[in-house]
Amino acid sequence: MTSARGGEQRIPRPPNFDVGDTPSWATLDNGARAITVDRIRDAVAGAPPGRPLAPTVPGAQAAAVLVPVFEEDGLARLILTRRSTNLPSHQGEIAFPGGKVHDGETSEAGALREAHEEVGIAPDDVDVIGPLEELATVAGRFVLAPFVGVLPGRPVLVPNPAEVARIFDVTVAQLLEPDVYHEERWELPGMGERPMHFFDVAGETVWGATARILHDLLTLVTGSLR
Repeated sequence: MTSARGGEQRIPRPPNFDVGDTPSWATLDNGARAITVDRIRDAVAGAPPGRPLAPTVPGAQAAAVLVPVFEEDGLARLILTRRSTNLPSHQGEIAFPGGKVHDGETSEAGALREAHEEVGIAPDDVDVIGPLEELATVAGRFVLAPFVGVLPGRPVLVPNPAEVARIFDVTVAQLLEPDVYHEERWELPGMGERPMHFFDVAGETVWGATARILHDLLTLVTGSLR
């Protein structure tokens, strides 16, 4: 499966779509884009209440992801994965470590468990600094809870080959660079027009729920820098 952009994935772009809005961070200079872990800590701690969730289908399942962050050379870096093409869904897509929350398990515990299973991040090494806004997936089958977790340094990661084809990391500064992000407006059946977020970075295209989480995080982190 290939797309017009990076990575082995299918992006179901409709034949007709509109160009979306310019990101709020578009005017930041190089210095302002040099985001640190402390900056992320402050932003997540001061986050306003979350937005209302988009409609979900009856029986939507709880899922959670860990947004792993560490600092290197004075810059915050985020860890991402490319999903295996052998998985039953979302093959080849870029994602944060995560998955379904088990019965009797909190969303935070589920995010930590999945990160350990998928890439070998030990839960005891993660300082969970807070949640980001929950979101409903476009298909409405999952309510996804993201948690930002700070690591003490660059971790030694071991991908689970059944689930993960690639692990990579990018600086927040890279994600804020011009031409990395763009928005499209898609008309979706029964849902009307929806903004779709895209990041082209590290030879990959990040879109879907992962791009929505990134967009939320970058908007939050850069909110007082403009």
